[in-house]
Amino acid sequence: MRIAAMGAGGVGGYFGARLQQAGHDVVFFARGKHLAALREKGLTLKSTHGDAQLKVAVLEEPAQTAPVDVVIFAVKLWDTEGAAERLRPIIGRHTAVIPFQNGVESVARLQKVLPKETVMGGSAYIATRIAAPGVIEHIGQMARLQFGPVLPAQRPAAAAFLAACQAARIDAAVPDDVVRAIWEKFVFLVAVSSATAVSRAPLGVVRADPDLRRLFESALRETWALGRARGVPLADDLVEDRLKYLDTMPHEMKASMAHDLEAGGRLEAPWLCGAVARMSAELGLDAPVNRTVYAALKPYLNGR
Repeated sequence: MRIAAMGAGGVGGYFGARLQQAGHDVVFFARGKHLAALREKGLTLKSTHGDAQLKVAVLEEPAQTAPVDVVIFAVKLWDTEGAAERLRPIIGRHTAVIPFQNGVESVARLQKVLPKETVMGGSAYIATRIAAPGVIEHIGQMARLQFGPVLPAQRPAAAAFLAACQAARIDAAVPDDVVRAIWEKFVFLVAVSSATAVSRAPLGVVRADPDLRRLFESALRETWALGRARGVPLADDLVEDRLKYLDTMPHEMKASMAHDLEAGGRLEAPWLCGAVARMSAELGLDAPVNRTVYAALKPYLNGR
């Protein structure tokens, strides 16, 4: 299978590397110092599931290569439309574009730029970061992909990519309802990103402090209530289940938004806590915790 990783950071870099290790033809797209390092030294993967040092095909622009079967779309949320436009040269009749981004609006945003029949739904469960240009660091054991069709005609493409992932020993699944799966991740991610970013502390500190744990739980409940109000069939006990899951996660884990904040980079807050505040207001719901976290992060949205 010919696969493109649009965004060679924590998600695209990690899963693209695992697919390449399994023998698939993978091309990575990157920019700046990360691009230069990948060209010069290859991709270094540091992971509890096995380290790797790979020579990779890496380009700056999709127009420099041929169409692919699958695009792992994993750019930062502020770059969604721009990256989608750049993808057009490698989108063939049967290409599947799968957004493994944070947030719940990626499918709709991509469908405005690319042919609707090419865009599937997806979510990635993994804690990674670019530790240095060309180096992807994986934290903890979690490394899972969920993806699936949003149109019936996409089922064969989803099945083919699932087989490719399983052959690469990637923990992957095609859920019965990919929209619900995306929202299940969103509920948890909003809480993790909000709590670790606003406190500048890892999850071990968040869950041990009563006030931060309450903030985490409130962010969960507000996002769950929003999803239910939008007609997403989220489970009644999802919040309680996610709170139990919180206690099993690595002490040192932080959301990517917390790492971006510490590094002085741009933040995805407008599509995470900010999106919960925005969408809740549109439905007449109150989301005071997400609204307050977003307000606290607004001065840092564009980096230093």
